[in-house]
Amino acid sequence: MSALFNFQSLLLVILLLICTATYAHAHAPAIMDRNKHGFMGVFWKAARIGERLSPYVSLCCVAMAVD
Repeated sequence: MSALFNFQSLLLVILLLICTATYAHAHAPAIMDRNKHGFMGVFWKAARIGERLSPYVSLCCVAMAVD
């Protein structure tokens, strides 16, 4: 089943996107900050969510790992 139709899989994909974007922004901030608009802006926004809400994102990752 596709991750778009299964709610738990969709949450997992979103969490992985947030974690990956935050990691990539930590290593290459110039690339992420240059592309704030358009399709690449999704990754910039996900990196901001990961940086600002990191305790909550990490708790969600642990909860998804236990489940």
